[in-house]
Parts: sequence; structure tokens; C-alpha cells
Amino acid sequence: MSSAKPAARPLLPVLDAAQVQKIIYDGLPMASYADFSITDLSPGAVTVRLPFRDWMVRPGGTVAGPVLMLAADTAMYAVVLAHIGDQKMAVTANININFLSRPKPVAVIAEGRIQKLGRRLAIVEVRMHSEGDDTLIAHATGSYVLPA
Repeated sequence: MSSAKPAARPLLPVLDAAQVQKIIYDGLPMASYADFSITDLSPGAVTVRLPFRDWMVRPGGTVAGPVLMLAADTAMYAVVLAHIGDQKMAVTANININFLSRPKPVAVIAEGRIQKLGRRLAIVEVRMHSEGDDTLIAHATGSYVLPA
């Protein structure tokens, strides 16, 4: 008798990038201020681009930490919505972020990947870098409570 676990079903998006982006822009007025875009959506993953704006700079000429948190939470919300559908009441339960290196004053690229998608909770990891540079600037993990 084999003790091997059955293979997990593939995690497939139920919405496309344009649909997810519209849900976020329609539901969160601050999204238009951030002007983010979903540049890639694939099974279990999303890439979000947050364009650089002067308001994002902190002393020292770098992108401020709260901007990276915005990028991380946007990527998390986007990848969760893409896989559960139009569920605006999926809400952030936790975010943990580690700032790893100084971001350049350019667009932030946030790559979110679902680690686990359950009935009531999603766990997501986000890796961020400055556009045009693959150096990791921040790493975040978080959880989303999913509507019943």
C-alpha cells in the first residue's frame, strides 16, 4: 500500500488580469492614485507594476517602505481575487515584510505567488525588485481571510 499523497489539483485563475484590475480599481479609490497595473497573471501567480511617482520618495532618494507595503498588498489581493473570483470582501489578515536592499527611484515590480489557498484562508508570498534590476529589495508574506 502506497503512502504517497495524491497530487494537488492545479491552481488555475478564474479571472484574467483585466478583470482583477477592474475589481480593485472599482472597489478601492486609492488604487487609481497608485496607478498600478497587473502585467502578468498565471496559475498561482501575478506580477504587479507600481510606477514610480515623486510622492513615493523618502529621504535619501529611495522608494519609501509604505510604498513597498502597498505593492505587496496589491499583489496579494490581485492573486487571491484572480483565483477565487469577484470577492471584494477577501481581506488582509496579516502582512510581514522584510526590506532587503535599497530600492531605486523607479517602478516597483511585485511578484505574488499563492502558497496555500484554502476555503477560509489564503497564504501568499511576494518578492519585489526595482524595475530593470533583479536585486531583491523586499520580501513579504501575508494571509487573506476569504469570504464564506
